[in-house]
Amino acid sequence: MRLRRKPWVDEAIHEFDAFVFSRDRAAGEEQRGKWADQFGRQAPLHVELGTGKGDFISELAQRHPEINFIGIEAQQDVLYAAAQKVAARELQNVRLLVFDIHHIETIFAPEEVDRFYINFCDPWPKKRHAKRRLTHTGFLEKYRVLLKKPGELHFKTDNRPLFDFSLEQFREAGLTVQDVSFDLHAENRPENIMTEYERKFSGFGEKINRCEVIFP
Repeated sequence: MRLRRKPWVDEAIHEFDAFVFSRDRAAGEEQRGKWADQFGRQAPLHVELGTGKGDFISELAQRHPEINFIGIEAQQDVLYAAAQKVAARELQNVRLLVFDIHHIETIFAPEEVDRFYINFCDPWPKKRHAKRRLTHTGFLEKYRVLLKKPGELHFKTDNRPLFDFSLEQFREAGLTVQDVSFDLHAENRPENIMTEYERKFSGFGEKINRCEVIFP
């Protein structure tokens, strides 16, 4: 569901220019291959594709200060909420981008990323829209280029048809799938960090699917 636009965010988000690439100062090719400079240090780079309101990335970054994190979100209104959370925690290891993931290869250089996270992405349920799914082989080939070897993709969704589709795509792409769970919350993993969608869907009794994908 598309959220109602909040025009005031376009100005308010500049409060966070120190770590947010907003719509009117979007990340471009000049950052490609130079993200370590944005953080002022060399460290593993983990990227969340579809950051939403930032529950996941802000908690993950606080737990792992030794890692550089980038959160990408297409909707600026939504990313504003994530920026507030990052600022409230005074996290120095997070950068947030308003960006279209379809063009991800224009802002990252080959083998610049160590890990991607995809949490509760749009399932695009109609067959004719399959190529828009972030786990389609078309996207996987882009990730393959951008990831260091061996790189990782961590994937979570409440949508079982999307999860089954994704497992097939991972196999088709010749990737190694491990740590597969079809009911993550039943396993009571203390290291699991819930997104806002995860909290909502699990509250409705939906089972959460998760896996880790290795790009050899």
